[in-house]
Amino acid sequence: MRHHNSVFHQILKLIPWGQFDRLVEHHGADQRIRRMSTKDQFVALLYGQLSGATSLREITGGLASHAARLYHLGARPVQRSTLADANAKRPAALFGELFATILAQAHRALRRKVAETVYLIDSTSLKLNGLSEWARFSTEVAGAKMHLILDADADCPVYFAVTPARVNDITAAKDMPIDPSGSYVFDLGYYDYSWWAELDAQGCRIVSRFKKNTPLVEPHDLPVPEGSDVLSDRIGHLPQRQAGNRKNPFQDPVREVRVATERGTILRLLTNDLDAPAQEIADLYKRRWAIELFFRWVKQNLKIRHFLGTSENAVRVQIAVALIAYLVLSLARKACTAIESPLAFNRLVRQNIMHRRALDRLQTPHPPPQLNPNQLILELAHG
Repeated sequence: MRHHNSVFHQILKLIPWGQFDRLVEHHGADQRIRRMSTKDQFVALLYGQLSGATSLREITGGLASHAARLYHLGARPVQRSTLADANAKRPAALFGELFATILAQAHRALRRKVAETVYLIDSTSLKLNGLSEWARFSTEVAGAKMHLILDADADCPVYFAVTPARVNDITAAKDMPIDPSGSYVFDLGYYDYSWWAELDAQGCRIVSRFKKNTPLVEPHDLPVPEGSDVLSDRIGHLPQRQAGNRKNPFQDPVREVRVATERGTILRLLTNDLDAPAQEIADLYKRRWAIELFFRWVKQNLKIRHFLGTSENAVRVQIAVALIAYLVLSLARKACTAIESPLAFNRLVRQNIMHRRALDRLQTPHPPPQLNPNQLILELAHG
């Protein structure tokens, strides 16, 4: 019989451990550490994400029950209090940089060859308990935000940042890296003329929405194709000031494409692309829904709803490891052509996390055969 490593062991092989060790040394993460290395911490947190554990107790208990197999992974069981201390004190930047390293590998493998990259930008709120002073929003409420850029074609996050919930989306967006060849699609949370001007100056295509009270100055109409969802197509300029007191630095022409949704709502789409067909602009904005689906999937299948620590560092570490888990699951699923659904693959990994099965042989467990009452009586009689 052919030998197989555990499912967890096979997934850990996707981690670039040489680069991990260099990051540990660079950040001095293992200096003066006696009981638990940063690798032990990372393996424990990744196990928690892939197994569905929702607490430190579940993680440490699950690892302790598989101590023998952990030895072959180069890791070992950890204590709950030690893991909590590590999450609070080990540098979160290390795990963010590890995410970026794995992303470079995953992006090449997952991305289809297309002429242009479509980036979706949005944020999602994360509720924290009231002890999280760094993220306090009001007297009784504390929360954080995860700001994300998603490559729509690869369905892969390419950048993330964590801030307190009180930080505006546009404030976080101004720190995001910009790909001059990309198209950026975002909603009203990123309504800032100066940021748009910066994207435009770098050659990016932007697709967003007008606010209801923003007029298009000196418009002239373009022809509208018959039989499409496009109601009108106009080119003009933005107002000279934003919010009545800031001079508008975005002086180039912009385009307004009005479309009707399936529910009858009329959207005024904004873009700096003056040449593409109006329907192409409308279709690009529709793709923004993909990032909402991504947030929903991550919240339902990875552990960023219940946090293992209340400190800012612990929250950042947990989110980084959750996104690393998403990347390695995507890479692992790419090798399993028989399982197309990310949700199904994630469930199979969770069910078989410490079983010795090849990743490309994972199957939904078959239910045990059901005995009818007469057969059951005979089985009991012959005990």
